[in-house]
Amino acid sequence: MNLAGRIALLCLGVAFVAVTVAGFVSIRQVLSTSQQVSREFLRSQADVVAGQISNNRVEQILEGQDIAIVRITASGEVTGDRAAVRAVRAVDYREVLSGSAVSGVSGRLNVEARPSGAGGFALVQETETSGTYRTLVRNILGALGIGLAVACLAGLALGTFLARPLRRVASVAHSMSAGRRDLRVPVSGPHELAEVSQAVNSLADALQRSESRQRDFLLSVSHELRTPLTAVTGFAESLADGVVSGTQVAPVGTVILEESRRLDRLVTDLLDLARLGADDFRLDLAAISLEPVVRSAAEVWHARCHARGVHFALEVTSSPVVRADARRLRQVIDGLLENALRVTPAGRPVVLALSTVLQVRDGGPGLASEDYPVAFDRGVLHARYQDSRPVGTGVGLALVHGLVTRMGGTIVAGPAAEGGAAFTVTLQPVTSPAGA
Repeated sequence: MNLAGRIALLCLGVAFVAVTVAGFVSIRQVLSTSQQVSREFLRSQADVVAGQISNNRVEQILEGQDIAIVRITASGEVTGDRAAVRAVRAVDYREVLSGSAVSGVSGRLNVEARPSGAGGFALVQETETSGTYRTLVRNILGALGIGLAVACLAGLALGTFLARPLRRVASVAHSMSAGRRDLRVPVSGPHELAEVSQAVNSLADALQRSESRQRDFLLSVSHELRTPLTAVTGFAESLADGVVSGTQVAPVGTVILEESRRLDRLVTDLLDLARLGADDFRLDLAAISLEPVVRSAAEVWHARCHARGVHFALEVTSSPVVRADARRLRQVIDGLLENALRVTPAGRPVVLALSTVLQVRDGGPGLASEDYPVAFDRGVLHARYQDSRPVGTGVGLALVHGLVTRMGGTIVAGPAAEGGAAFTVTLQPVTSPAGA
């Protein structure tokens, strides 16, 4: 059942309960009032005929009003209609013998006794409720029907009013699932519905930004893949065509080998990044000392920095033991140093520091303050700095962040004292190396 139908049913239910409760209360009140009016009427009649009870005309009038007369003798005996006599005996009728008026109720019979002569009399009348009850029930049923009809119409109108913006939201959501990103929902209606519309619009904006970022990322990855592939293809064709021969073969082979390795690293990083969130991504966590890993990486990167004219420095002030995967940790260090070397000009420093944390700093241009929090978002820095400096695809930093996180650590980016950017890795410490 749709929303409009459910709201209509809800309104019908509420109206039915309200009319039923109101009818029950009204019946009780009307019946009570009817009984009170009947007693007041009978009391006034008893007072009027107290001195004329022997008048046959009066008796006929009373009988015409369905009022029974019961005679009370001076000795306390009562005579008259059997049901009326029982009703009189059910009340304290002997008080009339001492000159007092008596009023009482026996079941549905009202009793009014008065002294008269040496004895007295009593008027007995049934409370007239049946006719009133039937009239009241008819009125309540009529009101119930009218109320239910009005509630049904109001519920349908309300449901249609509330469902219209929801249908607009659903229509936009279906269009979004089909690939449309240019549609937005008008923000209108009650606060809750407006909030839903805003949420869908925010989702559409987020999807649009995400897909735009993914397109930029794919373009940058395609460019990074095409560069080494172009070099490998070009030099391979030169070798195949015999253009390169003799002493030129070895340098060309070196270039092909380096570009192939570069291509392999990029493809490996892409695969690792894609598998990072999968359950089968393996990590061999153990207690390891950071210093040997850092010094091993420093030997390689010292040579690479020297070849680029960049000053490499290793700072070790502590030798912490942490819980990590040694192979993945080396991958993290290599990724951070490769990113630092890419942006650092000749003559400027790259620093690998080890204390209670692991840190890579560079003397490059650094980042804007608002870019440090998003430095590890895939493709963000590439999109912002591709026209002003050498940038990678963003795969490296995203992979580094994912690896550190999977090892239970944290990594943050910030400004470095050397003028560029600093990336600080904090891993879970352990008390001693494995096997100690």
